[in-house]
Amino acid sequence: MNYGSYVVMQDINFRVQPGQVFVIMGGSGCGKSTLLKYLIGLKPVEKGDIYYHGRSFSKASEDEKEQVQRSFGVLYQGGALWSTRTLAENVALPLEEYTKLSDHEIRELTSLKLSLVGLKGFEDFYPSEISGGMRKRAGLARAMSLDPEILFFDEPSAGLDPISSRRLDDLILRLRDSLGTTLVVVTHELASIFAIADTAIFLDAETKRMLVQGDPKELVKEGKSDPKVRTFLLRGQSGEESK
Repeated sequence: MNYGSYVVMQDINFRVQPGQVFVIMGGSGCGKSTLLKYLIGLKPVEKGDIYYHGRSFSKASEDEKEQVQRSFGVLYQGGALWSTRTLAENVALPLEEYTKLSDHEIRELTSLKLSLVGLKGFEDFYPSEISGGMRKRAGLARAMSLDPEILFFDEPSAGLDPISSRRLDDLILRLRDSLGTTLVVVTHELASIFAIADTAIFLDAETKRMLVQGDPKELVKEGKSDPKVRTFLLRGQSGEESK
């Protein structure tokens, strides 16, 4: 991964299993959100390849790439809701754009998606009329509108209080358990990492490399991972310092 001649990260190699919550973790500036841009096709790969279901995403034609992207849902860090549209209109937008469903069917699906994220009854509210946590959940409802195979989250807990953050973590786990959705989450929040991750990778800004992949609950144990990873996962505890 690079910006011009500046290398952000290299030698990244990992596999995500269907139905997993896969976390991309690391300190500030290590390239977590940049990696997400590569995974969803917003940046072209300079070297290497990305595969979905064994087929190259990086080398696919534009039409083939768009078909793969139809199986993605993305929750951006700020929610990225249209401020001039109601929550229902925001969630309906992908359905209007990419399906041939009737207005009645779209309204029913929109209400269902908002109900799934705990926003039943808020269909006619505008983003400015609800809290930050509710905007994140509305953004998630929109990301789910086309029933994606994979949901991508960019720092979902950013800007949320601990209670709202925990509710969002619980919602992520319910989506995995009830819908079998694969979730790829960029975060540096320790509470979320330990609460939701089935497996995680750690990106190290100093070496510009991925140091490890595994269950954070195992990686935190002595001898199970690189000392930098343990320092990151234990920061704030018993004398461990965050770097």
